[in-house]
Amino acid sequence: MLSLCISCDSLARAAGADQVAEALTHEAAQRNLPLRIKRTSSRGLYWLEPLVELDTAQGRLGFGPVAPEDIPGLLDALAGDHAGHALALGPVEDIPYLKTQQRLLFARAGITRPLSLDDYHANGGFEGLRQATLLDGDEVVAAVLDSGLRGRGGAAFPAGIKWRTVRQASAAQKYVVCNADEGDSGTFADRMLMEGDPFLLIEGMIIAGLAVGASKGYIYVRSEYPDAVRVLNEAILLAREAGYLDVAGSGVAFDLEVRVGAGAYICGEETALLESLEGKRGIVRAKPPLPALEGLFGQPTLVHNVLTLASVPIILAKGAAYYRDFGMGRSLGTLPFQLAGNIRQGGLVERAFGLTLRELVEGYGGGTASGRPIKAAQVGGPLGAWVPPGQFDTPLDYEAFAAIGAMLGHGGVVLADDTLNMAGMARFALQFCAEESCGKCTPCRIGSTRGMEVVDRLIASTDPAYRESQAGLLRDLCDTMQYGSLCAMGGMTPYPVVSALKHFPADFGLEAAQ
Repeated sequence: MLSLCISCDSLARAAGADQVAEALTHEAAQRNLPLRIKRTSSRGLYWLEPLVELDTAQGRLGFGPVAPEDIPGLLDALAGDHAGHALALGPVEDIPYLKTQQRLLFARAGITRPLSLDDYHANGGFEGLRQATLLDGDEVVAAVLDSGLRGRGGAAFPAGIKWRTVRQASAAQKYVVCNADEGDSGTFADRMLMEGDPFLLIEGMIIAGLAVGASKGYIYVRSEYPDAVRVLNEAILLAREAGYLDVAGSGVAFDLEVRVGAGAYICGEETALLESLEGKRGIVRAKPPLPALEGLFGQPTLVHNVLTLASVPIILAKGAAYYRDFGMGRSLGTLPFQLAGNIRQGGLVERAFGLTLRELVEGYGGGTASGRPIKAAQVGGPLGAWVPPGQFDTPLDYEAFAAIGAMLGHGGVVLADDTLNMAGMARFALQFCAEESCGKCTPCRIGSTRGMEVVDRLIASTDPAYRESQAGLLRDLCDTMQYGSLCAMGGMTPYPVVSALKHFPADFGLEAAQ
């Protein structure tokens, strides 16, 4: 029997994976050809989707991107010399884009079926939980601390410190909350993992609940991810039926629930998310108190993003030292970088911290899709700095990026060619902030609107002296927003604005700094 694998990931399906699967089924029936199609997670090689993989004793052989009209010829080739087919990619694991990655979080990507507990077990699933049940809570927290894991949502705060704080807090009820409100442009790692490997996130949350003494967990998913919501709900049901939400017989009850957001970017901020979970309007809370001490419903709450919680089973299964061996400086482990925008080979690249931005966008991404020169890459979402090619040799490391006035954020990288106008992008960042601000603090609420007006005046003027004065005003305004805003919404909006002013003054009609 011919055994083929096709992704059921929503991006692969948007590229035509369902139509390819239907065409294969129909054509095989016409030929009386025994055929089995497994719908797996995605490898993250999105420029090759729809990707069809032939299961062989020597491993999987790839073909892509495949269109429905390619199916008759593909089946002909599979019956004979498939290596000579125009869409043949050879062994999937040997594709350079994939072969040089260091996949920990996405080790099962493209290999397993998302809702198969058997597949998950066969590929190391629940080994971290098994190890955690052999330790007490303090030892689990110590392992997370020793691993050097930092929050992958963007703030990069040491995860183990949060765990220790919640564990040491005295309360009858504690919570674990997963921030799956992945709203940054060009990011999709959370979605990929929730759709493709949901049991990994569930396992991480169970371990967290066991360690900090929480009995209830919530996964707050953005409404734009209906497939992730469906898969998570089904996976939670399967895990509950299999007994995993009793923490594998430890006697500590833990349960999970998925909650769906309503489209507000600000609810990606942890305290606004907690307000939303409580049924209130998503408005940022003042800190202190910290959510670790007074979070959801006023109780100690461990809040992490998807990738942070999904890293925990690996740390428990393979040890803190194993995880710590990846990375550089204080940036340890791996980060799934997401390549998007005007890029030839868009997709997911999981590597240890320390490779350069140039290796990422030119080596993996292959440069711009348009073939024009690269102008800049925006790293860290819509509020990330624009990094010019002259800084592309900067290591992808939290501290190294902070040193050049940038941030890694959630690992999203959006590439742009030389046709992009940076004055327009600076204005867009301020407009985005004005539209998405919760309105609680003045620097963010008023500063973003005034900032748009300043940019408009700056680019409309033909007077060099006036332009310089407005540029100075814009920098002062950005300084106020960065240091005076209540949360990262207003505090990070200056990054794309200031970096555009600094590196691309000509787009604003300004003279380059001497």
